[in-house]
Amino acid sequence: MVFATSLMESLMQIRGFRIVAQYMPSFLQGAVVTLEITALSVALGMILGLFAGLGKLSKSKFVYGLATVYIDFFRGTPLFVQILLFYFGILPLIYNNDVFSSAIIICALNSGAYIGEIVRSGIQAVDKGQMEAARSLGMTYSQAMRCVILPQAFKIVIPPLINEFIALLKDTSLLSAISVMELTHRGDLVYANTYEPAWVWGAVALIYLVMTKALSILGDYAERRLATE
Repeated sequence: MVFATSLMESLMQIRGFRIVAQYMPSFLQGAVVTLEITALSVALGMILGLFAGLGKLSKSKFVYGLATVYIDFFRGTPLFVQILLFYFGILPLIYNNDVFSSAIIICALNSGAYIGEIVRSGIQAVDKGQMEAARSLGMTYSQAMRCVILPQAFKIVIPPLINEFIALLKDTSLLSAISVMELTHRGDLVYANTYEPAWVWGAVALIYLVMTKALSILGDYAERRLATE
């Protein structure tokens, strides 16, 4: 205890450490906003990605083309450009958008494109005999897909889904361009007031590292729990 107290007193004499300690509540609030945007975006992205992935496997040329255009656009353009395009250009034409809802919509659309390819590859990784066996039991295509193929594909795509979650969490830092009060934007505001780049951005980087590491651990746990021979 004496050593810890002495160490804390020594650290508090450093200006950068005092700044980080002072603004840590703000950093943590920004981290919560980052997690909220990421979680909501991935949840919506999984719905969009499911339809996009199934669309890529559809025999209908129209559905296949629509899914392909959606996936190619959002995978082939930078997220930063998508943020500017949708926030300033497209969403104001649809509704009176605010930064938080816009952030979720943009990130969900971007995430859905990547998840669509993940879903497609997961479905194609399931043995074709599974579909044939389900159809031979009298199931329709949609029943076989819902009850047999998708549950098996879900187990296969857990690792890439976790990677997408982590990648999107880091990419939310680009939302600072439209003043979303997430972690990076709060770090930018603190830096503008204190001019302590090493300490401020070091603290921001450490918080991101903790969040991504926690997600990786949860992903590994889920993968082990759902693992099958």
